[in-house]
Amino acid sequence: MEKTKTNPEIVEESLVDDAEAVVEEENALTAEDQLQETTDDAEEEETSKAKWYVIHTYSGHENKVKVNIEKLVENRGMQDLIHEVVVPTEDRVEIKDGQRKIKTRKMFPGYVLVKMIVTNESWYLVRNTQGVTGFVGHGSEPVPLTDEEVRRMGIEKIFIKLDIAPGDSIKVINGPFESFMGVVEEVNFDKQTLKVRISMFGRDTPVELEFGQVDKI
Repeated sequence: MEKTKTNPEIVEESLVDDAEAVVEEENALTAEDQLQETTDDAEEEETSKAKWYVIHTYSGHENKVKVNIEKLVENRGMQDLIHEVVVPTEDRVEIKDGQRKIKTRKMFPGYVLVKMIVTNESWYLVRNTQGVTGFVGHGSEPVPLTDEEVRRMGIEKIFIKLDIAPGDSIKVINGPFESFMGVVEEVNFDKQTLKVRISMFGRDTPVELEFGQVDKI
């Protein structure tokens, strides 16, 4: 004759089942978290492999080349290999009729910068884009820019350690105020910016600059 379970036994079995279900759910969540972490690490590793390369273009075709590459990357789903295309520009201060005007011009006419992971596929896409005449490098081998070159060009934000304080003298090394001297008034280490007083045409002019735009003197 089958023994009828008492209420305490039924409650105990129910609690055990609930506990096992919780453990299984926690294990599933842990596995999912580990998978997500692995995926994130892989994506970060892939991004870190991408470097900036310089490509030569026909003069005046820089912006067209940029647009053409971006369209090809999107159409072929190659965003994981070719991350960014840039035509570097800079603002220059021009004085005309006593008025100060800022004009934008290309920093490197005839060149376009591409942040990419070089594979046969990505190399072929960029090299054969209409308007491109080749990569800058040794022979057919593209040579990436160094971190210092990237910083100097201002094409990507790179954390810079700069030993500087209010009262220090600086020289502007790029941007619209290139070659001007100035005195630091404020330093923002979080934003990597400086407020500087620059002497222009006999008058002090306050400007905000990035760490990568100045050299301490």
